[in-house]
Amino acid sequence: MKASTWWGEDWRKSFPDGVTLSLIVPVYNERFLAGELVRRLLDLSIPQLQSIEIILVDDASTDGTGEILDELAAAHPNRIQLLRHPKNQGKGAALRTGIARATGDLIVFQDADLEYDPSDLADLVRPFWEDGADVVYGSRFAPGGRRRVVYFRHSMGNRLITFLSNLATDLNLTDVETCYKMFRAPLLKSIPIRSQDFAVEIELTSKIAKRNCSVYEVPISYRGRTYREGKKIGWRDGVKALYSILRFWLVDDLYREDEFGGTILHNLERAQRFNGWMADAIAPHVGTTVLEIGAGIGNMTSCLTPRDLYVASDVNPNYLHYLRNFSAGKPYLEVARVDLEDAATFGDLEQRFDTVICLNVLEHVKDPDHALENMYSALAPGGRLLLYVPQGQWLYSSLDVALEHRCRYDRKSLSLELVKAGFVVESMQGFNRVSVLGWFWNGKIMRRSTFGRLQIKLFDLCVPILKYLDPWLPGKGLGLIAVAQKPQE
Repeated sequence: MKASTWWGEDWRKSFPDGVTLSLIVPVYNERFLAGELVRRLLDLSIPQLQSIEIILVDDASTDGTGEILDELAAAHPNRIQLLRHPKNQGKGAALRTGIARATGDLIVFQDADLEYDPSDLADLVRPFWEDGADVVYGSRFAPGGRRRVVYFRHSMGNRLITFLSNLATDLNLTDVETCYKMFRAPLLKSIPIRSQDFAVEIELTSKIAKRNCSVYEVPISYRGRTYREGKKIGWRDGVKALYSILRFWLVDDLYREDEFGGTILHNLERAQRFNGWMADAIAPHVGTTVLEIGAGIGNMTSCLTPRDLYVASDVNPNYLHYLRNFSAGKPYLEVARVDLEDAATFGDLEQRFDTVICLNVLEHVKDPDHALENMYSALAPGGRLLLYVPQGQWLYSSLDVALEHRCRYDRKSLSLELVKAGFVVESMQGFNRVSVLGWFWNGKIMRRSTFGRLQIKLFDLCVPILKYLDPWLPGKGLGLIAVAQKPQE
């Protein structure tokens, strides 16, 4: 198993059949420019690309633009998809429609007004090909590109919005409002887009930052229009952008729901201080060669690396893609698809590790005995298994049903399963007593299927205090941390 690196040859393996690109073009009342733009896109040639598809989304134009687009789509049926909104909904809605129909490996947004030069798209593709980027922004303000000189106040407003967005996201972008945003398609399709209008620029930036995506920025040229020439964005959009910076800083709405329960699990994973608390609790038992089962988006991985060898695993393809990009430039970090109940996925892992970490996973599997046997096989003699499971069957509620928990453990039942698999139990300790009442209220009383994002954020802010109070609180804890050893041969 080879660790991912940032070097081009390794990253090209993610495009084994060549790169395909989907261009999404929202169009609203651009009859003087839309035809010329589409002709330029049809003539576009980028060496790294195998094919380019053009997706035009007519957002209920009323000036004759629709007829022009009809002619172009009819003349190039194999290269152009034409989609229509029955009423004007805004840029965000048009992008959402286009993304749903895109088939390329990469997706980029293109305004229909010729302010952006399609020849610059080649520069946006290169970081995907050479650096393993997740997202690439084309910046109008980064040194190197040419731009038409217009509207000082508009430029200053853009820079202010970029500055405030960077404060909220901790990215160092130079142009958050740029149209040219290019994404790996699986990533973009996994992000829920709520904005209907130009606020989509802030929303997407906030969400890729929270998902710790690998973001690059390249300089582009810019031929800005005046309002007399048809420029549409105005001061109201600036106010909406400021509101959106606050909104999407507070709200963690990062994943579309999938068959792996990505939404609720990610809500819990976003509690970074809580994850750090758990990492601190298990860190004294973690060795130098580690297999992490169910690594998710790498919250625990980032807390426990570097090590001599660390293999982060999951079964969710979105998480695996995320982890592979996270591993770029970390030669000690490998990523693998490991199914806890499938012995075949443990074939190359036998006796490779002195530590196996399995947090919030065992309670999901149908056959825990088989799962524990698989983890036992991955450990070298004397190695340790670090487990975290939910505790207290009396707390089993709608939250457990939503998370597909098979059960909630107690010390006796977990000990029996570990001993049956051949482990020697070294220690067990209750964890997170302070959350028992919250779980009981949300799950047993209110019968909710998820936690409110504000609840999670407030709880996470209080973790630095709560973790010191926790050992002094009564009760057994919401979870149970177990340390079990594989006997020496």
